[in-house]
Amino acid sequence: MSSFKLPALSYAYEALEPHFDKDTMTIHHQRHHQAYVTNLNNALEGSDAEGKSLEEIITEVSKYGKAVRNNGGGHYNHSLFWEILSPDPQLIPTGRLADEIKVAFGSLDNLKAEIKKAGLGQFGSGWAWLYVKADGSVSVTATPNQDNPLMDISSDDKGIPVLGVDVWEHAYYLKYQNKRADYLDAFWSVLDWSAVEKKYEEALLKI
Repeated sequence: MSSFKLPALSYAYEALEPHFDKDTMTIHHQRHHQAYVTNLNNALEGSDAEGKSLEEIITEVSKYGKAVRNNGGGHYNHSLFWEILSPDPQLIPTGRLADEIKVAFGSLDNLKAEIKKAGLGQFGSGWAWLYVKADGSVSVTATPNQDNPLMDISSDDKGIPVLGVDVWEHAYYLKYQNKRADYLDAFWSVLDWSAVEKKYEEALLKI
């Protein structure tokens, strides 16, 4: 049986206050993410995906059923999300990633505006992403539900995600209610660009 596990956070649930509240973080991690992990393990039992890495499964997710797509995506997306948040974040990108952001968007503020636009434009549940294309450039997109640009169901916006913002209501509703825009603005106060840069460098080795 597959044995994917809920990853531990590197910070306390209250550590991202006041931007992300303790109750939301606790429920989001312990209940929502745990449910994706449990359901993914159940969906993979007895399938030829047993023993594969999560990234391998996501990359060829069209081979599997809806349960694997939804719960595998949920596990992958949330794992990335937790890793790029920090109570003591590096607030500005540096190095090659900063250069690529300038080329693609003109400025960091323009990138933030594009992420916000993608997040607000996602009707219903989903994610907004910064991802790396096959040529090493970066772009922004939004996906519904628990889909992401790494999945082989993506065509026009396919690549390796390095930054993802969860715009499901469970990610923000306790604190921000229906004010998704306020939540998206608060996200930048806890986004650790050093973690995003690391993911970008790792992505360059895979393309």
